[in-house]
Amino acid sequence: MSRRWLLVLSLVSPLALGQAQHSLELLQQAGQRNALSGNDADDEQIVPRYLLQDPLGRAVSNEDFRGRFQLIAFGYTYCPDICPTTLVEMAEVLKLLADDASHLQPIFITVDPERDSGRVLKTYTEFFDRRILGLTGSAQLVRRAADNFRIRYAKVPGSEGNYAVDHAAGMILLGPDGRVAKKYAYGTAPQDIAEHLAALIRRRQSGS
Repeated sequence: MSRRWLLVLSLVSPLALGQAQHSLELLQQAGQRNALSGNDADDEQIVPRYLLQDPLGRAVSNEDFRGRFQLIAFGYTYCPDICPTTLVEMAEVLKLLADDASHLQPIFITVDPERDSGRVLKTYTEFFDRRILGLTGSAQLVRRAADNFRIRYAKVPGSEGNYAVDHAAGMILLGPDGRVAKKYAYGTAPQDIAEHLAALIRRRQSGS
């Protein structure tokens, strides 16, 4: 884990910092680090649907953002580095879009609903950008959402009931019509994502 993410997690929560360090150790010991980080599903296989809860416990679905783009990432707050990196990049995309960011709803869906309560998610996502909406739900609803988006994840058990979660990385963009518009591989430069999004927004505004 880099010093940068140690600082980020220590500012968000000392508990998150300790858990993230432990998660990294578990993933390394299991030999599964980044094993599920690919996203090899075709766009056509993704079913862009979810029904989850926001930090206040209100039901939220993909239909609530019709007419806007949705930039979606899956992860968890005790993630050692992939998730902080993704959310920093998501926040940078919002910054680069400037006023055009009003056409986009950024979303972070947990794959660890046991530990990621609404309150925990809210604190975590707001550290990166207040516009990022954290969503959680029952284990069944989270699994259904991940399966719909072809996001694989699995627990990596540790000692004394501790665990890490190995999960696919990257971001998925839904268009205003609710369909999959683009999949961004993990590590795609925020500048590239912002430029692509800005072009889509301009195209929609021009009616072409």
